[in-house]
Amino acid sequence: MISAGQMRAARALLGIDQRQLAELSGLSVPTIQRMEASESVVRGNVDSLMKLVAALDQAGIELIGEGALSQGGGRGVRLKTLAASSGT
Repeated sequence: MISAGQMRAARALLGIDQRQLAELSGLSVPTIQRMEASESVVRGNVDSLMKLVAALDQAGIELIGEGALSQGGGRGVRLKTLAASSGT
């Protein structure tokens, strides 16, 4: 699964806009916009999600699931849990 925040962060890390992500993934710009407008987990048909994830992977993005470790050791973005960010 990929969240809307991960999509935006991935684009930022790659330095690309929605149009460029659409081109990389073979999806339309409105589809990318709809995915990024999701509340949390991106909604879309399985084929579109697979194309998106494959394009990000091909571009060098590792999607890190909640609670998962990053094996590659590269740069990444992860939100802290509420308890961890408040110091409790």
